Amino acid sequence: MTEPFTTLALAGFSLAGLSIALYATLKGWQGWLELKRLELAGNRQHGPASTIERIEVADLRERIRKLESIASCIDL
Repeated sequence: MTEPFTTLALAGFSLAGLSIALYATLKGWQGWLELKRLELAGNRQHGPASTIERIEVADLRERIRKLESIASCIDL
């Protein structure tokens, strides 16, 4: 009588442990997906800003070249 009860209890505890492990894995997977969604959303928001920054840097470089060309023509 104790042999079937032991087997049944062991199967029940195994099923409960597997359920807990699967639940934790599922929550981890959902968290990882949410992290990736936030990273992708962050990249979209910084896309136009990085383009504007590149234009500003190019403009500053052009101004520096003009100033250097003016400075090279003038001997102090």
